[in-house]
Amino acid sequence: MVNRSIFLVEDNPDDEALMLRALAKINLEKNVVIARDGVEALDYIYGRGKHAGHNIMPRVILLDLKLPKLDGLEVLRQLRSAPETKLIPVVLLTSSDEQQDRLRGYSLGANSFVRKPIHFTEYADAVRMLGHYWLLLNEQPPSGAALPDAVGSGLQST
Repeated sequence: MVNRSIFLVEDNPDDEALMLRALAKINLEKNVVIARDGVEALDYIYGRGKHAGHNIMPRVILLDLKLPKLDGLEVLRQLRSAPETKLIPVVLLTSSDEQQDRLRGYSLGANSFVRKPIHFTEYADAVRMLGHYWLLLNEQPPSGAALPDAVGSGLQST
């Protein structure tokens, strides 16, 4: 089941607070679920551990790259490898300016890559745009939709 929640995976309390403050400015802070490391993120998504029985998928995942226990790229890899999560939009968030991070993120199936701005006003603007796009404008795939193997793998048979 998909709802209109934002799943924020962020280990930095300051960045988390800024994100929540920015989302509050557009009345979306009540829609946020938070995980603080990569393992907790996957447990929530797949209904494991303390999240056993949970089966509501978020509308979008805002995923920090630098996380404890399991980094954001590995979380993304696992999300994209499972049929039930491969279509959930994932926005990678980072303060890194490394081209390699961007390349790896997109190659693993990220939908977007956003650098965390230094100033709150810029951060709030970026969050506002993310929220509006992913929760209001973007149309999700049909419920229960499955990609054909050729499309899902990025390969087409000839």
